[in-house]
Amino acid sequence: MAKIDIEYMHTTAPLGDPSIRRRTTAAMASYINDLVCEMQMEDISSKFIETIVEEGPNTVLINGKTIPEIIEGLQIKYLEADEDSSSGMVTFGRPILDWKKEFVEDVPDTIMKNAIAKAYADSNKNDIPLMN
Repeated sequence: MAKIDIEYMHTTAPLGDPSIRRRTTAAMASYINDLVCEMQMEDISSKFIETIVEEGPNTVLINGKTIPEIIEGLQIKYLEADEDSSSGMVTFGRPILDWKKEFVEDVPDTIMKNAIAKAYADSNKNDIPLMN
């Protein structure tokens, strides 16, 4: 059965950049916990572990892989607007896919959910019987 194991490994040091999406490790842990709760409500086997480390970069592991390892090779795109639509998408602030990669806490929701979906699909591909 496919499952999602997410581990957030972080130090206790302050993040030091007020422009990132989740400004504290507590905010990041809460964000991941909320994602895991959503998956569990949809009957997706998932769990979240928060690990405090002495040193090193903060990182998120999804089924043992980092987010950049999982999304490598994926092409994440915006949905195209209808040709009949005369209005374009109006956004304020940072672009949705803009990510300061030195801070895992800054990962956009779109990229995080794509990484989770790909990790789930990768773990599920061995469970699907092939039809001949």
